[in-house]
Amino acid sequence: MMLGLVGRDEARVLYLTSLAVGGKKEKKSFVPIASGRPIFQSGTYVVRMSVGTPPQTILMAMDISNDAAWIPCSGCVGCSSTVFDTTNSSSYKSLDCQAPQCKQAPNPSCDGSACSFNLTYGGSSFRANLSQDTLTLASDAVPAYTFGCLQAVTGTSLPPQGLLGLGRGPSSLLSQTQDLFHSTFSYCLPNFKSINFSGTLRLGTANQPTHIKTTPLLKNPRRPSLYYVNMTGVSIAKRMVNIPPSALAFDPTTGGGTILDSGTAVTRLVEPAYTAVRDEVRRQVNGTVSSLGGFDTCYDGQVVWPAMTLHFNGMDVKLAVDNLIIRSTSGNISCLAMAAAPANVNSVVNVIASMQQQNLRVLFDVPNSKVGVAREICT
Repeated sequence: MMLGLVGRDEARVLYLTSLAVGGKKEKKSFVPIASGRPIFQSGTYVVRMSVGTPPQTILMAMDISNDAAWIPCSGCVGCSSTVFDTTNSSSYKSLDCQAPQCKQAPNPSCDGSACSFNLTYGGSSFRANLSQDTLTLASDAVPAYTFGCLQAVTGTSLPPQGLLGLGRGPSSLLSQTQDLFHSTFSYCLPNFKSINFSGTLRLGTANQPTHIKTTPLLKNPRRPSLYYVNMTGVSIAKRMVNIPPSALAFDPTTGGGTILDSGTAVTRLVEPAYTAVRDEVRRQVNGTVSSLGGFDTCYDGQVVWPAMTLHFNGMDVKLAVDNLIIRSTSGNISCLAMAAAPANVNSVVNVIASMQQQNLRVLFDVPNSKVGVAREICT
């Protein structure tokens, strides 16, 4: 049930705020996307691709806030399923400690001559061997793609099918394929209830939307893998919400600001911003407010929800009703699909999450430092 994903989002946002640090012909791939909810009971979105020779079809969680990719491999201890059989791939290769990619892996270590790495993701941790194999995206093959072959997993919050990192760091898909796709991609996320692979991940500059409003893509040195944008305000109906400027301010020193994320289910705003938005929604909705499953602005029965617009530098994004509210299983109760970001971390970020992005085409043009959003129904 989607209402139960708020707790998982809490761990997700804490994970995001922990991410702090001191010439070939271009290809184009349209990779199918589906909601992970009906498939894996997960709030993530999954992409369908294949790995190895001959190709083995796998479903991987799509995460634009993570760089490394990992796949459950044969023999993994604690994996919920074995997806990739390395012994059946003639192109599989395990990387040793002298490989340059080993230095780019998070927390690398050497087990004999093999390079491995350990990572905490959400509330889980894992150990993976750094490996290479052919990754096939639609009709485009990426030879010698570097990823982690999962060997041991602790915890239950790790995407069971593996993860494809689309962040901005050196080990991400964008960096490994920049000659092919020019560090440009877009996606349309279908409704989280959809059981179809009706969304698409488009890689490369070809066939991207051209008539689209954009906002500058910012880079925060405190969290360099994340996609920052400058959100300037929120309006409910035609009323601009009175949000303290400091709650939205981009801060390269602390890591504060606003990011777009595909792995968080519902938008999280820092507490002063969320309180202001929530209170304005309550003022405009006629009904008795209640709470349900971590959501604090819910109504029983039929109510009229006001329109909401997110304002960015040079771009406004109007949210449809399906982007704004979530309904209980029975459908009688509807809730504002937003929550306050956890306050017990430093430099909390505002996270524009997947539910607020569904049925939109979101374009990331890294070389030209811009993000675009346009309405597109991919159901």
